[in-house]
Amino acid sequence: MNVDYFIVGCGLAGIAFCEQLRQHDKSFLVFDNGSQQSSKVAAGLYNPVILKRFSEVWMAREQLELALPKYKAVGELLKTQVDYPIPILRRFASIEEQNLWFSALDKPALEPFLSISLVKNDNEVINAPFGFGEVLHTGRVDTTALIDGYQDYLTKEGRLVSEAFNHELFNVESSTFYYGEYTADRIVFCEGFGIKRNPYFQHLPLNGTKGETITIKAPNLKLDVILKGSAFLLPLGDDLYTVGATYNWTDKTNQPSKEGCEELVNKVKELINCDFTVIDQEAGIRPTVKDRRPLVGEHPEQPNMYILNGLGTRGVMIAPYVAEQLYEHIENNQPLNPEIDIKRFSS
Repeated sequence: MNVDYFIVGCGLAGIAFCEQLRQHDKSFLVFDNGSQQSSKVAAGLYNPVILKRFSEVWMAREQLELALPKYKAVGELLKTQVDYPIPILRRFASIEEQNLWFSALDKPALEPFLSISLVKNDNEVINAPFGFGEVLHTGRVDTTALIDGYQDYLTKEGRLVSEAFNHELFNVESSTFYYGEYTADRIVFCEGFGIKRNPYFQHLPLNGTKGETITIKAPNLKLDVILKGSAFLLPLGDDLYTVGATYNWTDKTNQPSKEGCEELVNKVKELINCDFTVIDQEAGIRPTVKDRRPLVGEHPEQPNMYILNGLGTRGVMIAPYVAEQLYEHIENNQPLNPEIDIKRFSS
């Protein structure tokens, strides 16, 4: 079986690149064994503002303009909703933070994304005496529904190999890539933190940051927006909320930790004063890079071998943008944005 592309990994990056190929009638085969959990564990928020210091997310406007139609199209393909627009309310801890919010409104890049009106707290179980600022054009992609649904679609289309990609079975002859009975003209590695075991791209500075979330049940909270303070609370329905997320730069396992749970529970207690119960906990390794930019481009020595990785903490927003960048680079010889090109690490 010969295809135009092998895709290794079916998380946010892999799916975004598959969509580029599907829309341009390219044939492809995807390898994934579910070992990398960060895309599924991710809360899937898209938010154009760094709320810790009220600054713009890198290329936020361009990313949102591209990403939201893409997720709508994928939802239609899968016949399921994956995109849920929902406001984010940033809790103010002081009058000083309110003032910083209004100062941020003067920045042209942030003006479309910050409401000029403060939101008064009218929920007695939320600790927010200074109210909230509302972030506009925000929401959540249900990453579990997206990934599970897309893998089901690929399976029905005969495009998914549900096994770990074994690099020892992979070889290159002339300009063709071989893997067992399959051959391809190009290969794109979208393995997330799994790239650390990839012999072709181990030289790249992908660090990996463990993130943990918990799911709580809080019947008295009655929250229908995303609440952001020292942690975020994301309503799931039926009085369930995702709480996240932790950042651990040393632990590289996907195992939830007691320390991570305790950290998030304490942050919930800072935000609300009603009873809640922890009913689930998840962990994954985010593919993070030291300069906080994705890793995109061609292998320095092997033609037609590419990487699409390093989406970090904002994969939902970034994935469609970098996938389009890479596709246009490969198929139409368009230059990559230098900020994402892996050539920046060649010297």
